[in-house]
Amino acid sequence: MKLNAQTPKQSLNKAFLKQPVNRDEITLFKANLQTLLGKINDKESEEHHKNFIRDFLKDTFYKSDYEINTKGRQDLVVHVGKDAQEKVGVILEAKKPTNKGDMISAENPNRKALHELILYFLRERVDENNFDIKFLVITNINEWFIFDASVFNQLFFENKAFVKDYKQWRDKQKTTVKTDLFYNEIAKPYIETIEREIACTYFDIRKYETALKNDDLKDDESLIELFKILSPQHLLKVPFADDSNKLDKNFYTELLHIVGLEETKDKGKLKIDRKAVERRDAGSLIENAVAIIETKDCLYKVKNLESYGKDKNERLFGVALELCLSWINRILFLKLLEAQLVDYHKGNRDFRFLDIATITDFDELFTLFHDVLAKLPEKRNASIKAKYARVPYLNSSLFEISELEGDTITVESLKDTIELPFNSASILKDGKQNGLPTLEYLFKFLDAYDFASEGLSGVKENNRSLINASVLGKIFEKVNNAKAGSIYTPGFITMYMCRQAIRLAVVQKFKDAYGWNISEFADIKNYLADRRSKADILEFNALINSLHLCDPAVGSGHFLVSSLNEIIAIKCELGILADADGGRFSDVEITIENDELIVFDTAKSEFFKYQITDGKPNSREAQRLQKTLFHEKQTLIENCLFGVDIIPHSVKICRLRLWIELLKNAYYKESSGYAELETLPNIDINIKTGNSLVSRFALDEDLSAVLSKVEYTIEDYQNFVLGYKETRDREKKREFERKIKQIKDDFRVELNHLSPERKQLAKLDNELFEKQSKSFLFGEDEDKKVKRLKRIEELKFDIDYQKQKIKEAEENVIYKNAFEWRFEFPEVLNDKGNFTGFDIVIGNPPYGVDLTFNEKELFKRKYENVHIRTPDTFNYFILRNTKVKNLAIYCKNLLRLSFSSTLKS
Repeated sequence: MKLNAQTPKQSLNKAFLKQPVNRDEITLFKANLQTLLGKINDKESEEHHKNFIRDFLKDTFYKSDYEINTKGRQDLVVHVGKDAQEKVGVILEAKKPTNKGDMISAENPNRKALHELILYFLRERVDENNFDIKFLVITNINEWFIFDASVFNQLFFENKAFVKDYKQWRDKQKTTVKTDLFYNEIAKPYIETIEREIACTYFDIRKYETALKNDDLKDDESLIELFKILSPQHLLKVPFADDSNKLDKNFYTELLHIVGLEETKDKGKLKIDRKAVERRDAGSLIENAVAIIETKDCLYKVKNLESYGKDKNERLFGVALELCLSWINRILFLKLLEAQLVDYHKGNRDFRFLDIATITDFDELFTLFHDVLAKLPEKRNASIKAKYARVPYLNSSLFEISELEGDTITVESLKDTIELPFNSASILKDGKQNGLPTLEYLFKFLDAYDFASEGLSGVKENNRSLINASVLGKIFEKVNNAKAGSIYTPGFITMYMCRQAIRLAVVQKFKDAYGWNISEFADIKNYLADRRSKADILEFNALINSLHLCDPAVGSGHFLVSSLNEIIAIKCELGILADADGGRFSDVEITIENDELIVFDTAKSEFFKYQITDGKPNSREAQRLQKTLFHEKQTLIENCLFGVDIIPHSVKICRLRLWIELLKNAYYKESSGYAELETLPNIDINIKTGNSLVSRFALDEDLSAVLSKVEYTIEDYQNFVLGYKETRDREKKREFERKIKQIKDDFRVELNHLSPERKQLAKLDNELFEKQSKSFLFGEDEDKKVKRLKRIEELKFDIDYQKQKIKEAEENVIYKNAFEWRFEFPEVLNDKGNFTGFDIVIGNPPYGVDLTFNEKELFKRKYENVHIRTPDTFNYFILRNTKVKNLAIYCKNLLRLSFSSTLKS
């Protein structure tokens, strides 16, 4: 047996490794480590040195939350809680630095220190049934060997013969109960039979002496991996502070305050609503907007005003809320962009633009939104071009004036001078001020947090909390959809579901395309091994890019973001991640950790980082990789990912999150001399508003008759959608929008003519015409005439009744938000217009949503073969027949995965 010793950097969770460490944390660690090394005394006992190790770990990491002490004969243990009654999570075996005979090495681990550690492990695992052990450590202060408990579990606990020997020794059934017998006659011979290398983490503190002995703050960064490998986040596997699935409560609460909202409990459920009257602040964005809308008396212009509330007050709030959330969403997006630009240019603060010195009032904020970010640099006027020279054009509809803004007010209408009092627990409270003008408050509040898009590894010189895209995603979901009963799906759930569902679908794609004998994802690699030409790589990429995945209750887009990351990780794992020419990336490892896409440069043993140095990217390879990741994400978002939600603002948030994912890999174009960022594509067309459960037209409706009557073909339709996604010209975008709308309207009109109700009406009309226009050469028998006239009256009655039925059906409020799967996504139509369906449907359908009487009746008719005691939208989502090959649904607090060839109701 030999040890496969990895460095701390290789062993650490990549997402944890990427998180920065605060300066005060690393300073304390360094001081305590210096103290520990200074106490080494060759003349003192092992027991003496063991206490120093305990004090070092306790004072640095474990003092307040975790008990660390001896336990029985065990040198040191770390418990998973505050007292010794809690389970043991870490076992440490300590040796004095001069005890070379008992200390293990990578070449010869079969020594007493390991024998002792195995004994302590068995006492915990066998005698106390402790399955909470995370790691086992052997150290002589200078050298540290750290083993994952799963390795010991596999090697020792799962070996029945070895455990039997241990139990017989423990139960005094051997020659002696002395530990030497266990060490030398049981453990040592068994270890000699182990032929494979055993993984562990190894480091020698003496190699870090330079950083420990000088005051150069930059050298402290080399200590970060030691700090993290010994921390509870690693040794006890405690979720680390900047977990992307963790809501930053302080940020969230104060943001609500600035908007004018508060979170309350209603019948046990959290609810976000307008602040109670007595707590409202005139300076909050919502109250400011409500006052201006009332003054301008523009509420009547709003289309579908009734959807914002039952009376004027509710509608005023509803409209103001949607406007304010749009403005806040833009600002948060720009805060991420600003952080990214500063990071790209190695901390150059000249790339900051979102502060009160630059954006002095709401008029200037309007200019930033619509005259800077929505316009190409060459189309900006001279003064704006000079002021915002470093702010890129993004080609995002996020910065176009929305229909609601056009009907009511835009952000420059807000009053600038109203002061907003600080939130009770504001991060800005310093005892000198009670509040600030709203815009200044907002910018200073945002500046108090770190908006680095992914977090920057290294030592952080301040204690600002990280607000990254994932944290914002959870905030977006809560703020925008809490009133609608939406539930934020935890990241570990979306990761798991996307991994399982997408890998199954990828296996099926390769199986169908090439007839390979594969059943699991790992099998694909065997077939790819001999096909590594650029043509092969591009072919395999195209195959994966033909996946179609849909979330029919998309919410904030969490599942789509996780799916996007998973597909890129799959390509890297298969070795087919490549640039546009088929050039692969051999020294790049892409994994998903903590719901984040982690890109690691294995050649340099560091995280991939794209930066501009002296006007050029840090390397040609960095430019190639950044560009590839951007266009990979663009291709997948445009061609593979689709979403629908009944809540319009959810759709906006989902689009925003996908734009943020692209923004993470935005790159400077070679053609511009690395002066301009690549613009964002029009990905919004894949995420649509509608009721996924209701459609007028069946999925198997024959479009051949319709296609013969409309102006454009299915291919035309698909090309217009593709043109919309790719254009960077606003006028062309509008033209594509017009043509796409015309095609869908034509489809609706023609399909309406083919509906069963209209077919029945046409049949009645034809019969009436035949009865009324019938001529008789020799006259008409009186009895037959009476019957004919009676039938004419019956037909007229039936026709009137049928027309009324059609009118009621077509004007039924239930169909107001109906989503027509039959033609909304041309990407899943073949050249004959047939609906081919999605490879994967995934998501967390809403449940517990109250249905109206009409909705209940409609669903009973639509799903007449299904008997559900309590009608619930969740059940209907599962039962919706969308010709899906793989279904993955998250059910309440239970993970429910269902995979089938075709889902039938």
